[in-house]
Amino acid sequence: MSVTMVTMNDTTQENPTMRVISQDAHGGPEVLKLATTARPTPGLGQILVRVHATSVNPVDIMNRTSGAFTGKPPSVLGYDVSGTVEAVGPGVTVHQVGDEVFGMLPFPHGHGSYAEYVIAPARALVRKPERLDHVQAAALPMAGLTAWQALVDTARIGEGSRVLINGAAGGVGHLAIQIAKARGAYVIAVASGANADFVRGLGADEVIDYTTTGITEATGDLDAVLETIGGDYPVQAVQILKPGGILVSTLPPSLAPAVAAATERGVRLAGLFVEADQLGMNELASLVDEGHLTPVVDATFPLEEVAKAHATKPGTGKNVLVVS
Repeated sequence: MSVTMVTMNDTTQENPTMRVISQDAHGGPEVLKLATTARPTPGLGQILVRVHATSVNPVDIMNRTSGAFTGKPPSVLGYDVSGTVEAVGPGVTVHQVGDEVFGMLPFPHGHGSYAEYVIAPARALVRKPERLDHVQAAALPMAGLTAWQALVDTARIGEGSRVLINGAAGGVGHLAIQIAKARGAYVIAVASGANADFVRGLGADEVIDYTTTGITEATGDLDAVLETIGGDYPVQAVQILKPGGILVSTLPPSLAPAVAAATERGVRLAGLFVEADQLGMNELASLVDEGHLTPVVDATFPLEEVAKAHATKPGTGKNVLVVS
């Protein structure tokens, strides 16, 4: 999302404006600034959403510091959206003005949800579950789709699958535990001792405290590993997967050192980049409706305190920006 600045007084109905968080340079949280720009108009197959909340994801920090997927500034970060449909473009039939929706803007180049309004492909967003308020709903899309696409679409876990989730207390991990349990899997969660009760409360059958115990010492004969940390973990994970098992990493470059061992052991490797997915969002919404999935919000910040949100690492779950 590019930013064209307008004057602060340009607030007539003919030229409506909105607040956004923009950056003019790559760098630390301090580069994120509150700005005003023209409110966009939805085109063919698009909807305009009034954003009530969005969340902070690791890729937002990557984009802030390096522009990995946003390119040269100025740019507006953010992929997660929970809000209300303000207008619909030509040909849109799946949403109407006033619908409460949530979802993920298309990754990697569809960023722009750190704003009061955002344009989204109509089929990237779905109806928000009534069980969730907008703050909770904003914490779910990117992390939830990552977990769903890793465990269900890629690893195809099911009843009786033995699954290890690394980074289990984090944004992706805490949702992955709940998704895996809803699929009937036996879940081994890797987290700090301080977060052991938290992940058990989400349904983990076993907990490995990574500060005292290596994953290769504690378990084995696994069907799937979801790896979100990188470093030496992919190589270790290959050693505890049974032949035919699969290691799914949310950090694809980290898999390179594990290729030889995986080939020798007959273990599959998969590097995942999340995709906007209406079907996946509806599956997540169904799990919420059935009481099987609840995103955890560690802290909330008003939009103008986005720098503080980026500088504050969540202890569990996600940080959320409250927009309106």
